[in-house]
Amino acid sequence: MADRAGPVTGRARVRAGVLPVVGAVGRVAVTRTGIAGVAATLAVLALTLGTVAAVLIRAEGGFRIGPQDWAAIRFTLWQAALSALLSVALAVPVARGLARRRFPGRAVLVTLMGAPFILPVIVAVLGLLAVFGRSGWVSQALGLIGFDPIGIYGLHGVILAHVFFNLPLATRLILQGWLAIPAERFRLAATLDATPRDIARLLERPMLRAVLPGTFMVIFLICTTSFAVALTLGGGPRATTVELAIYHAFRLDFDLSRAAVLALIQLAMSGAAALIALRIAVPVVTGAGLDRSVRRWDADRLALRVIDALWITLAATFLLTPLAAIAARGLPALADLPVQVWAAAWRSLWVAGLSVAVTLVLALAMTLAIVRHPRMGRWMEPVGYLAIAASPLVIGTGLFLILFPLTDPVALALPVTALVNAVMALPFALRALVPAAAEVESRFGRLADSLGMTGTARLTRLTLPRLRRPLGFSAALAGALSMGDLGVVTLFADPGQATLPLLLYRLMAAYRMDQAAGVALLLLGLSLAVFWIFDRGGRVDADV
Repeated sequence: MADRAGPVTGRARVRAGVLPVVGAVGRVAVTRTGIAGVAATLAVLALTLGTVAAVLIRAEGGFRIGPQDWAAIRFTLWQAALSALLSVALAVPVARGLARRRFPGRAVLVTLMGAPFILPVIVAVLGLLAVFGRSGWVSQALGLIGFDPIGIYGLHGVILAHVFFNLPLATRLILQGWLAIPAERFRLAATLDATPRDIARLLERPMLRAVLPGTFMVIFLICTTSFAVALTLGGGPRATTVELAIYHAFRLDFDLSRAAVLALIQLAMSGAAALIALRIAVPVVTGAGLDRSVRRWDADRLALRVIDALWITLAATFLLTPLAAIAARGLPALADLPVQVWAAAWRSLWVAGLSVAVTLVLALAMTLAIVRHPRMGRWMEPVGYLAIAASPLVIGTGLFLILFPLTDPVALALPVTALVNAVMALPFALRALVPAAAEVESRFGRLADSLGMTGTARLTRLTLPRLRRPLGFSAALAGALSMGDLGVVTLFADPGQATLPLLLYRLMAAYRMDQAAGVALLLLGLSLAVFWIFDRGGRVDADV
């Protein structure tokens, strides 16, 4: 018995998945989990900083930051901060209402509210213009009562679009935090006759203190890499983001030096934001529960029911009305779609499937290493978040320059697109997986260690079952985002390899707007289907 309780040594250490490594500071134990996490982290570094280095190597001459570039940097930071702040502030009451209420169709509503984030940007912009544009539904309604039509272009249009895209993501991330509070805490609060203010102070605010910094950081990083929104709604040079400036350097001037330097500036800005968020974030300590369904006795008051219903209704109306506009315009055109649309749909589906697989492999390897090796996790997690700060255009161009001497990049267009999409989805997966895995480790880690549960047994019997919900959510996001991506594929694909977003872009460029509307509706439906299938498969119940 004493031998069993002692440390694992020799051949048993290797069988347990622990490899002895001798370094400058002595002998330390590095598990296979740590090695896999290091390998995944190095791969992400190669695809982010490595591709920037490839562009810099091929660049010629120096580059100085000019007034237009400084204006793009200032606008990027300002609109990203405002967009993230509004998205998170509006998401808190919406997530609280969804966490406290159970009603028919709630699961469907939660899924549909996530549609804007997974919606292809160009399709969503068309929906926003149909509702908020100068000839949209809102302007027409204002005209009936004597007001001038509203304009959607400029800073306010960019912020409106970003809130439209990111409010659902913020709601889902904050909702997961609410649902992570054990039901026993609310039962105990009800037994002690705690008021809603007491519950907010003792249970909800500590959870929000842990969840909100990471949520704000993720949305801020998304907005710093804004491209299509700034291109379509920015309204000119005064509303140009760094990502749009990178696009201009590539597409208009082919100035690789300027594009690479701007990409490094974008990485620096977003990396600094990530480090600040990690510094101010604190772990949430709620204790263990019995995984019972939560009943909120504190929320039975009529005033609270009205407030929750109002917030849920307003959010649903804001998010679903543009989707209804897309459906109204695209439904009549579905019957007349050309044959190549269905081939493009199949390409989009298998690219999304490959992207999901790569995302989950990278995210799970990094998550387990971050949680089980905190010292390594201090640099692994920021590297994972750097992916969202990287420019997909720079990654695609760097990969093109690397592959061109070795093979035909066009032949690898779709696999490369899936790889880049997987890397861009990695931060969302880490944001969902790391807190959940840390909670599993804090609750069951010592017990698993005492039982000698390591390696595959620990992964399949403890970790994966407990991470089923965030794994499904991560796969759903990765698949849906890949379905709607219009970025790297434009640099590689030839006309015979078009995905649905690329085909939609070409139809719009050819002014075949009826067919474009039908393709947009098909793309929306497939993106929602992919999201629902993966998310449903990962859910333990209908709460998330």
